[in-house]
Amino acid sequence: MAALLLLPLLPLLLLPLLLLLRKLHLWPGLRWLAADLAFAVRALRCKRALRARALAAAAADPRGPEGGCSLAWRLAQLARQRPAHIFLIHGARRFSYAEAERESNRAARAFLRARGWYAGPGGAEDERATGVAGAAAPLEPGATVALLLPACPEFLWLWFGLAKAGLRAAFVPAALRRGPLLHCLRSCGARALVLAPEFLESLEPDLPALRALGLRLWAAGPETHPAGISDLLAEASAEVDEPVPGYLSAPQSIMDTCLYIFTSGTTGLPKAARISHLKILQCQAFYELCGAHQEDVIYLALPLYHMSGSLLGVVGCLGIGATVVLKSKFSAGQFWEDCQQHRVTVFQYIGELCRYLVNQPPSKAEHGHKVRLAVGSGLRPDTWERFVRRFGPLQVLETYGLTEGNVATFNYTGQLGAVGRASWLYKHVFPFSLIRYDVTTGQPIRDTQGHCVATCPGEPGLLVAPVSQQSPFLGYAGGPELGRGKLLKNVFRPGDVFFNTGDLLVCDDQGFLRFHDRTGDTFRWKGENVATTEVAEALESLDFLQEVNVYGVTVPGHEGRAGMAALVLRAPHSLDLVRLYAHVSENLPPYAWPRFLRLQESLATTETFKQQKVRMAKEGFDPSALSDPLYVLDQAGGAYLPLTAARYSALLAGDLRI
Repeated sequence: MAALLLLPLLPLLLLPLLLLLRKLHLWPGLRWLAADLAFAVRALRCKRALRARALAAAAADPRGPEGGCSLAWRLAQLARQRPAHIFLIHGARRFSYAEAERESNRAARAFLRARGWYAGPGGAEDERATGVAGAAAPLEPGATVALLLPACPEFLWLWFGLAKAGLRAAFVPAALRRGPLLHCLRSCGARALVLAPEFLESLEPDLPALRALGLRLWAAGPETHPAGISDLLAEASAEVDEPVPGYLSAPQSIMDTCLYIFTSGTTGLPKAARISHLKILQCQAFYELCGAHQEDVIYLALPLYHMSGSLLGVVGCLGIGATVVLKSKFSAGQFWEDCQQHRVTVFQYIGELCRYLVNQPPSKAEHGHKVRLAVGSGLRPDTWERFVRRFGPLQVLETYGLTEGNVATFNYTGQLGAVGRASWLYKHVFPFSLIRYDVTTGQPIRDTQGHCVATCPGEPGLLVAPVSQQSPFLGYAGGPELGRGKLLKNVFRPGDVFFNTGDLLVCDDQGFLRFHDRTGDTFRWKGENVATTEVAEALESLDFLQEVNVYGVTVPGHEGRAGMAALVLRAPHSLDLVRLYAHVSENLPPYAWPRFLRLQESLATTETFKQQKVRMAKEGFDPSALSDPLYVLDQAGGAYLPLTAARYSALLAGDLRI
């Protein structure tokens, strides 16, 4: 504790050392150390501010609106402090913080009626069910209500209203239907489902199964609904907009689950990650840690059912009391016009969004904008460089984190290609380690004592973080067995427990962290580990390729998996196989050369813009099963050749060497 109190004084205490470093021409190290100190001080200020908010919420009158959970408390505070300041812009609609508070109060009262609780304008409480005759049984306190909605203001009012009413929200990915949708609703124990009216047609085949689950069904809009589905927005609009008592949402513990967010499901069915009140509180510091402030205007075009959109984008905006421009769908062609119109200063990205922007033809709107900061994750170095060169001057702040994780990194120095720093100061505030990992066994490498081994600079390692009260891992809804693979025990000493991110990172000799690969994406070929990100970055430097997805495929008669690359051409270029072969042979070791190529019009991605590697690997490289043009590496001839039926047969027979 004493060390933390001294951190703000460290710049003065270390001044003689800093001057010596400068005299010895060690200025880069001096610059990084200064950045480390500045970020550590900012992080400590954020922690103190969040602690003060938590204490204020806990100490508030439980009968008043300020005595509830941290999310409800923060929105109520902003509605008092900055009532007229614009919180949300969506198309032509604008909502101040005071209006957001009132809208969410109405939603809370509608949900409280479903709980069988009602308080009129005078404050008199009635615990009897007052719902419509024939309606479903009242929702229990703490029950889960699933939201299947696009990114829109109503999503936020219902989410905030659920929090105020003491109910848990579950953010269901908008594209899910049939079996995956039912799996998600069962896994989080949903008792009710709120649907977007525009989804009703595609959901019609699912309605009998949804009713069989005993779900109360609402639609968020006035359109015509099938029998048994009521209009939740109409119910909310009929309620008064006065605050509800804070005790309804006050958690017994800050570790209690208040929300479910589903993992992307790229390697199987989605899992419902438990989000605690502590995580909500921590996410309020996101934009402050990034250097944003209350006068910023943040552009958010990410799905709200994803952590990046809801917890970092919306909750992070509430943390600083700023304005968010919410887009239901990202449009690369409209982006810069939106930024000009709304005087956007901060852009929250996922790496692929930046790639879409740099691949757009030049426009007048991309000049003279106010964007000074781009914050996000998954930005590859080649796109990063092109993005800053074309649209700068602006700062790119790459971050790393997981929905269910207990560790995050921030590239506060702006070092190209890095996701953060592994300085002792940063690791003191946000502890983590990189340990050696065996790709073949899928397990960490342990020494003779049974403990994990830390990596050396430049060596890829599995990112792990200690589990503690300050950085817990709550697991997933549905049973503790779902989270067992995410915990490692006896990592450095007997009895310790670490969270396994499933990601491989590299720390260089200057302390910069770089993302290497997902453990499930890295594959073995010719006895060597192949990182898909390394191969993709090499291919993307070719001017005729716009997008690349690299993955491993099983080849009969061969050990491990062979590399395959799905390619999208950059107009108006054509595929130059001679240049491509020369490029990979010059820039990659032989074992990392893609053995197969698949030419596509566009890459398959999830709704959160993650590449579909597992699906592509399952589709394989059989020319009789795929309509896309396929090519195979002829290692003897030193060229990529069309993968014909004859060559495919020769490959299976062992007559074609790859």
